[in-house]
Amino acid sequence: MPSGEKSHHHLMPFLAVAAGIASFSVMDALMKGASLAVGAYSAMLWRSLIGVAIMLPLWKLTGGVWPQRAAMRLHALRGLNGAIMATMFFYGLKFLPLAEGMAISFIAPLIALYLAAVLLGETIERRAIFASLLGLAGVAVITGARLGGEGYSSQAAWGIAAILGSAVLYAWNLILQRQQAQLAAPVEVATFQALFVTLFLGLLAPWLAVLPSMEALGYVGGSAVLAAISLMVISWGYGRAETQVLLPLEYSAFIWAALLGWLMFDEALTLPTVAGAVLIVIGCWIATRKQAVHTEQTAL
Repeated sequence: MPSGEKSHHHLMPFLAVAAGIASFSVMDALMKGASLAVGAYSAMLWRSLIGVAIMLPLWKLTGGVWPQRAAMRLHALRGLNGAIMATMFFYGLKFLPLAEGMAISFIAPLIALYLAAVLLGETIERRAIFASLLGLAGVAVITGARLGGEGYSSQAAWGIAAILGSAVLYAWNLILQRQQAQLAAPVEVATFQALFVTLFLGLLAPWLAVLPSMEALGYVGGSAVLAAISLMVISWGYGRAETQVLLPLEYSAFIWAALLGWLMFDEALTLPTVAGAVLIVIGCWIATRKQAVHTEQTAL
């Protein structure tokens, strides 16, 4: 469990979470490629298996001990949530541009903002609400232009539905993430997340698993490494700042999604995309304006 008093600059949790989200965005792009090759379920199954192989030795080398019951319960809950949430998201990305799928998922932080007040007892400040709404305004600019200019196939409609369902689960995931970070060190969080996701997905492996090609395996392996790094970095940040203050940083993922979609899948960047991204960045900047040095109980 995290222990020991340590002071750090108030921007460090923001920088950690921003870096983790950037890493997750690259992982999303790799997982889209893997999902197109072997399907979303198999891509998630093989990624989580590789994640277990990476994280278990690291956890043991860093002196990992078996989690207490409260922490284990959170690990299992978040693992179940993550298995369903991520599979739905990557299924949706098979039929939608990366940036658009990310934009639709941005309803999650707004839901989580209010879940944090109910489940964690956090007081919602006006600045946090304004920053979140500004980020959502940026998303609305982008999605409004795309939805108004293009029709959708039935497959794309299923993709939108899957990402919307994933977004609801992601809102709960953000709350579990905050609770987890207060009970467990980042390496433990990443290890047991990978372990429980593998266990839950593995129940369906005899019927749904598809062996990946070498190209797909490269995508999956890279995404497993990035997922492990991202989970640890984001867990560190969420253990040292309130959920409502960090939530607007989630919107920075759209900037990465737009860039990676263009580079990897030839998805065009448009003027509404740029305009929306500017609003999102402004929202993130507002959320980080805090003057005091933050003091936390930390194991690092």
